[in-house]
Amino acid sequence: MMQEQIGIPACFSSGEKVSDDGATITRSGQNVFMSVYRTKLADQCRLITVTWCKNLLLHGLSISVEGHEGEIQFTCKIELKPWYFWRKHGSKRFHVDGKPVDVFWDLKVAKFNGETEPSSDYYVAVVCDDEVVLLLGNLRKEAFRKTGCRPSLIDPILISRKEHIFGKRKFITRLKFHDKGGLHEISIECKNRGGGGGSSGGSSGGGVEPEMEIRIDGHLVIHVKHLQWKFRGNESIHLNKARIEVYWDVHDWLFSPGLRHALFIFKPTPLSASSSTFSTTSSPLSLSSQTGSTSSIEGPTACGSPDFCLFLYAWKVE
Repeated sequence: MMQEQIGIPACFSSGEKVSDDGATITRSGQNVFMSVYRTKLADQCRLITVTWCKNLLLHGLSISVEGHEGEIQFTCKIELKPWYFWRKHGSKRFHVDGKPVDVFWDLKVAKFNGETEPSSDYYVAVVCDDEVVLLLGNLRKEAFRKTGCRPSLIDPILISRKEHIFGKRKFITRLKFHDKGGLHEISIECKNRGGGGGSSGGSSGGGVEPEMEIRIDGHLVIHVKHLQWKFRGNESIHLNKARIEVYWDVHDWLFSPGLRHALFIFKPTPLSASSSTFSTTSSPLSLSSQTGSTSSIEGPTACGSPDFCLFLYAWKVE
């Protein structure tokens, strides 16, 4: 099974407590984008989760650090409200195992381009022991000048990205398959074939059969017919110089009532320079092999070498 327990920080709830109740987020229709990094903080390697949330009224950012047992224990939350302009830059302090951790941010002129996460002209810096252990954004000089701290000797490693988006039949988002790569537009559409209807999901009665199309930058890379029988599956595609394993589970779209999500996993792996830009092949990997931990602790770096995955939760709104 590809289903994963959903725990989404409630960026806009009152107080500093983090909620793991996914229903709270889905009812409000928030787009949620989470990036998980592994780095050294407070004398040990930890996961830092950076979460951007956005709905019609508010925009928020939260930064969470795992504790000794792997659970999220320490959280800094920032709410960006248009009528509180001063909140778009500043700093906050919290403590991890007794050590102070400072978060500095400057989003005054950040360009979001309609996305949940900013694309340029900003910085978010996490500082511990006079080191910038995590730095996001392109205003690096400004961040180091503001914090007055040196770069960490260990570069943070991107472990996974997770995004929650909402739609009726077609889901479009822009994502990076690599931390330093460019944005790609992903379009996922579930529709009926042969019946003329535009409904997403349901049974294939009356000769109508649901099917699914996945496009990257406008190119059709995966076309799944007879989706009622192939609601879980996987294929490999080639994009530029990487092979991307794509897994999907759309069971709840088709067979469960109410607000339900489909899960898509994109797992990039390097390819030789001779690979084609877009192609599709079958993948020998099983679904269950990709649903465990998204990181490993092997490799030459002090904090391990990641097995990076990108998770996309597509919530179908009736």
